[in-house]
Amino acid sequence: MKISIKFDGQTIIADLKDNPSSRDLVAQLPLTLNFEDYHATEKIAYPPRKLATQDAPAGFDPSVGTVAYYAPWGNLALFYKDFGYSKSLVNLGNIVSGMDALLKATSFNATIERVID
Repeated sequence: MKISIKFDGQTIIADLKDNPSSRDLVAQLPLTLNFEDYHATEKIAYPPRKLATQDAPAGFDPSVGTVAYYAPWGNLALFYKDFGYSKSLVNLGNIVSGMDALLKATSFNATIERVID
């Protein structure tokens, strides 16, 4: 599954993993969410409802380009810097294009849609 994250004339494309959390995110699309910078490491936004996390590992070690879900807060995270293992972080997928747009942005409203190949 692929998604696009569009804002300010820019587009980020991400490949999502086939897991319950990613499928639940796709079921909510399209969404328009406000992303804000968090800890100079990631951009975060809150979908309207929490994602399913059944069968998710206890945690995950994200890297640059990771798309993740932090279950305790219910937020999506787009990592633009490397980060260490985080308990309750679920790997949703990876950014495959548009990373430059994410690096330049601070806070932004973005529309997330499924990309049909």
